[in-house]
Amino acid sequence: MTADPQIRAIAVLDDELRRGMYEFIRAARRPVTRDEAAAAVGISRKLAAFHLDKLVDAGVLRADYQAVTGIRKVGRAPKVYQPVGNDIRISIPPRHHDLLAGILLDAVLADSGNGGADRDARSATLRVARERGHDTGAAERERTRPGRLGAERALTLAAAALARHGFEPDRRSPTCMRLATCPFHPLVAKAPEMVCGINHAFLVGLLDGLGATTVEAVLDPRAGECCVELRTHS
Repeated sequence: MTADPQIRAIAVLDDELRRGMYEFIRAARRPVTRDEAAAAVGISRKLAAFHLDKLVDAGVLRADYQAVTGIRKVGRAPKVYQPVGNDIRISIPPRHHDLLAGILLDAVLADSGNGGADRDARSATLRVARERGHDTGAAERERTRPGRLGAERALTLAAAALARHGFEPDRRSPTCMRLATCPFHPLVAKAPEMVCGINHAFLVGLLDGLGATTVEAVLDPRAGECCVELRTHS
């Protein structure tokens, strides 16, 4: 019997070296060579190639040959690796949270032609999203007890909370943080305005719960990333 692809992916990432290389490649946000992956976890290029190929075989990474700089060198371009676009999730017995989320989203969108009912459904959804974000931020503040927050500390605490919720925060500068992944991504294509609004409301609430008055959540959609950016007030 063929193993479930998700089980194979989880199994191959159980190895510490493979998991370290996979996390490095995801964080790089660009094609990564074998030499770079090897250096990231402190092993030889040959051993890195073995582990990287295992990750490719399990469907966790994809491999290609392409130049990684603008300088063309003699000979074949280096082999590079990138993460596949699919999520890695496993549940026993299977759970279909995305199906439930899609049904709930459809229920909100179905009210679009019902006048006031549409506004009530949408406003209630955004209110709940903001409340859930506030609870998340307040829990992080209670856990860390940071006192009065400056902008950089506020972004650091927000990053810790959001990393646990699948946003993959990327600190682009001391005053700006992008979110490399939208945890609601499978539903964005269906209703981008609604899903991004929920996302934004959640993050506004999270900052409020943290007491991060020096940071704001700003809608700034970019391809392949979350639609919201966290910035310090100008």
